[in-house]
Amino acid sequence: MSKLLDPRNWASWRPFGLGLRKPNNYLELWKAFRSVKGNRRYAWRILNQGTCDGCALGTQGMRDWTMDEIHLCNIRLRLLPLNTMPAMDVSVLRDVSGLAGRRSAELRELGRLPYPMVRRAGEPGFTRVSWDEALRLAADGLRGARFGAYLTSRGMPNENYYAAQKAVRALGTNNIDNAARICHSPSTVALKETIGAAATTCSYADWIGSDLIVFVGSNPSNNQPVAMKYLYHAKKEGTRIAMVNAYREPGMERYWVPSNAESALFGTKITDEFFGVNVGGDIGFLNGVLKHLMENDWVDKEFADLHTSGFEDVRRAVSSQSWESLEALSGASREDMFRLARLLGEAKSAVFVWSMGITQHSYGEDNVRAIVNLALARGFVGRDRCGLMPIRGHSGVQGGAEMGAYATGLPGGLPINPTNAAKFTEKWGFEVADTPGLTATDMIDAAHRGELDALVSSGGNFLEVLPDPDYSREALSRLPLRVHIDIVLSSQMLVPGAGDVLLLPAQTRYEMAGGVTETSTERRIIFSPEVEGPRIGEAWPEWKIFTELAAHTRPEISSHVRFTGTPQIRAEIERAVPFYQGIAGLTKFGDNVQYGGRHLFDGGRFQTADGLAVFSVVEPPALERPDGSFMVATRRGKQFNSMVHERLDGFNGAPREAVLMSAYDADRLGLPDGARVELRSGERTYRGKVLRAPLMPGNLQIHWPEGNILLDEARRSPEARIPDYNALVTVRPL
Repeated sequence: MSKLLDPRNWASWRPFGLGLRKPNNYLELWKAFRSVKGNRRYAWRILNQGTCDGCALGTQGMRDWTMDEIHLCNIRLRLLPLNTMPAMDVSVLRDVSGLAGRRSAELRELGRLPYPMVRRAGEPGFTRVSWDEALRLAADGLRGARFGAYLTSRGMPNENYYAAQKAVRALGTNNIDNAARICHSPSTVALKETIGAAATTCSYADWIGSDLIVFVGSNPSNNQPVAMKYLYHAKKEGTRIAMVNAYREPGMERYWVPSNAESALFGTKITDEFFGVNVGGDIGFLNGVLKHLMENDWVDKEFADLHTSGFEDVRRAVSSQSWESLEALSGASREDMFRLARLLGEAKSAVFVWSMGITQHSYGEDNVRAIVNLALARGFVGRDRCGLMPIRGHSGVQGGAEMGAYATGLPGGLPINPTNAAKFTEKWGFEVADTPGLTATDMIDAAHRGELDALVSSGGNFLEVLPDPDYSREALSRLPLRVHIDIVLSSQMLVPGAGDVLLLPAQTRYEMAGGVTETSTERRIIFSPEVEGPRIGEAWPEWKIFTELAAHTRPEISSHVRFTGTPQIRAEIERAVPFYQGIAGLTKFGDNVQYGGRHLFDGGRFQTADGLAVFSVVEPPALERPDGSFMVATRRGKQFNSMVHERLDGFNGAPREAVLMSAYDADRLGLPDGARVELRSGERTYRGKVLRAPLMPGNLQIHWPEGNILLDEARRSPEARIPDYNALVTVRPL
């Protein structure tokens, strides 16, 4: 009976947490039911027959491969209207001045894009054109042009990614990038360098029964809600959960899993041990933990000797880093560092999970290397209930880079160099450029300088996802040609261009004939069939849009880029990406294959040149924080990517304009909740209202994308080129 009911893990004795601040998951179900009025049968088929296009946990309808329970989350419910809504009334696009200033949510609610449309320079809005005319206009602008292509990760299947990158390379450039650039690109760089593979090394099932799970800069309660059910089961198996973060996230303190009777009724205590660190102080903390592991002889010496290199270099480097400097950087005490070191030292298994709080820094690569060092020091890689997991936020992120839709990588994640370019030149029948292309952020820089002639943007919204929206707006306005491929309207489409602005309507993954696949965080390639339902106007699958753009621009190579359908694309993926063996055989609902099996690196042999994992010397960054200043981080709340679903976060009661501040700092500055303040970083300013929160003193959080106006567009990490989504600010009461 104790296995079924365990009061030790209950969050509250109040039934359903009545009267407590928390999201109402049953209300979310009702809202989802109301939002798909008129298309409820289609919505039900999507939920039951499709692979989720939300976060990257992956499903088979409403089931998964981790536990035998219903798998459904608020994110997926919130995406249902996008997948089922009717076409918009395109007359509102004749003069877009009436749409100026509307929030993205309002633009989405206008409905689906049904037809190709064009806005020429100087015109007030868009007019409908045929696909032939749209492709001719695009081809005229792309032929011989300096151009770039960007793909978001919203519901993007592997087939779209693969066809798009092949089409762009057929046009002579490697200037193609995807949303992974601004989320987990530092993880890609650091993992390839240290263990040889840019993917999670374990499966979700390894959470359940592991001695310890360590979340670093990660908040799955907001971003991967179904993961909370995994944590419920992990707690039932005795797993301890530690969190390293600047903010004690309420959803990671306690959570009510709606589809589990015990958790729905009494909630579940999630985090056992919390370790507060400064924004940007992770390396100081993680190096301190490693220092304790070494000094207390808690290192798995046998694993380090047999399966790694560079350990002694790291030992010497960490030994030379003083406790005082590590404490000053991290904001944590050496005693706190010892607590986590002891948890790791006593654990026989552990999984490390991290997200944007680690990667979105100008030294994101080193943040990831510091985590890898801890896992290698304890030998927590390549066996049951152990692993490194850069948990993905979106269903298309993992597959995007593996399909080669990356400025710095070809299919299979191969680096772009003359040898690999020659390999694909022979395979595809057209010349492939042998030098890396422009990353997403570099494309915007080039457009701003007038050094880019055209941009093809499939989904995404640079005005919301990149720092300094005005900088991105100016860059977009200078382009002679912009091609926006999407299912709904976005604010970046409304920016007047120096030439033609094309809108091309896309299909959702559930509308694509032949079905598609996605790759989840745990490396599971999952088939999602076409779902019977209404179809929108003249929307095309994105794989076809990209390949037709290439075929119309270079008719002489059209036979090399066109596909007959998604089955042909999957067959080519299998030939181009050896570790995707089996993708060509995925043809029906439920079909899947997990490349690499449950664990990568079974037996301790890594995918590096010598088979050894690499310890990295990680020097703490030199962060200057003048007296009276704060480090502010951008956070997500009640949203999916930049798609904000609610103005108020049910976890902490924060409205979108909230400036989360510790009670200590608020008292020190005499600021009650609701006090209006101005944050200033150089010439950049942001105005909001104070909300006290369990945050490390000296640190603030504001919502993303609203707070992006504070961010310096020039601050990026050296290798991954990810923007720094944090800023040093001063606070002024208004």
